[in-house]
Amino acid sequence: MKIATILGVLTLPAFLLTAADVVRIERMDLGLASEVAKRAVEACRQEGYWVSAVVVDRSANVQVVMRDTYAARFTMQIAEQKANAVIMAGTDTTTFVANRSDIRNELNNIDGLIMMEGGLPVKSGDTLIGAVGVSGAPGGKLDAACAAKALASLKERLAFALMDDDE
Repeated sequence: MKIATILGVLTLPAFLLTAADVVRIERMDLGLASEVAKRAVEACRQEGYWVSAVVVDRSANVQVVMRDTYAARFTMQIAEQKANAVIMAGTDTTTFVANRSDIRNELNNIDGLIMMEGGLPVKSGDTLIGAVGVSGAPGGKLDAACAAKALASLKERLAFALMDDDE
């Protein structure tokens, strides 16, 4: 039986043995990432808050940084760290902070992460394609609300983002 299995594997075409060597990774293009950041900043501005929004890809690489005119420079770093926490956790930071309060202090010591509300996943269907972090409103719940409003305004565009396979 073992010999038959080994012979069967050896006779498989080479492309079947290496098919998993190349993977397709879904990412936002610059236009969509820019629109997410812009709409998050605008949503907070409508409420009277000066914020920064950072959009990262699914590997936590920064794609877009947008700082409103009067937002402090520190808001950019905090927004990025919130977005990074989303990528690490796979969920919004509000849920993550609540679920992992037991290791919150330890996670805050990891370079590039901060355990604060205001980070949301950017998804197309069930596929995580990035994250947005917002910082500068008076409280993480308000930051998260601005990010949520931005994503809601792009709901249809995000729903169909992975359907375009022209690449």
